[in-house]
Amino acid sequence: MKIGFIGLGNMGAPMAANLAKAGHLVVGFDMASVSVEGVVMAGSSAEAASDADVVITMLPNGEILRAVADDIIPVMQAGAGFVDCSTVDVESARAVANQAQTVGLLPVDAPVSGGIGGAAAGTLTFMAGGSEAAFAQAAPLFDIMGQKAVHCGESGAGQAAKICNNMILGVTMIATCEAFALADKLGLDRQKMFDVVSTSSGYSWTMNAYCPAPGVGPQSPSDNDYKPGFAAELMLKDLRLSQQAAESVDADTPMGYIATNLYEQFVENENGMGMDFSAMLPRYEKRNRS
Repeated sequence: MKIGFIGLGNMGAPMAANLAKAGHLVVGFDMASVSVEGVVMAGSSAEAASDADVVITMLPNGEILRAVADDIIPVMQAGAGFVDCSTVDVESARAVANQAQTVGLLPVDAPVSGGIGGAAAGTLTFMAGGSEAAFAQAAPLFDIMGQKAVHCGESGAGQAAKICNNMILGVTMIATCEAFALADKLGLDRQKMFDVVSTSSGYSWTMNAYCPAPGVGPQSPSDNDYKPGFAAELMLKDLRLSQQAAESVDADTPMGYIATNLYEQFVENENGMGMDFSAMLPRYEKRNRS
């Protein structure tokens, strides 16, 4: 396959490299000057997309996705796949899918879970929205870049699944950090706290797999001075998307709303920018009830 890959940042670069290692011809483009092992670099997004069997995008937001779509769709051949792995608003995902379908392309919105480590290891989970034919075309590539791909429904369903998943993640991480801070003040040893909660009804991914307390549970960013595996500002982006989606369909999401406000305060007013989203724990360690 000839694959165009647009957006070669921390996530896109290892994903593109894995496709190249699997034997595909990957032509990449990024606004920054980058080089990726095995990837032929193009001078523009349109050049990367020209004559490609599938174009994959990994972009920062819906506005940029729409702009890139305007550039590449006119040069793509009918029957080609357009797989967007960005995390964007549902409205943008559906608008780009409609634009692509109009000219005979097979669009899939397929945001990912698994972070930079999952991108490098090829163990991402893809949440995909699009037609059965579009998903079937993209599935072999998902198998190379990840360990699981779920076809969630029609266009936009992948973004909907990602937004709902990450709203749970943000809310749960805050609750986990609050619980550790409370345990500290109650004199409960953190390891004992973990031993109980990780095997009890408080079990969660944020406790068991990504524990925010250094030296407790499996290795996580908390053991590396909270250098990001998943940055707090990216969690804020996803939580804002969840609230934008909730407003658009009149859904009541009070915990999602509170989590959005807390991460906004942490990132924008408390030096949380550039830290892992689990760095909420040292935030709560320093705070008193108010």
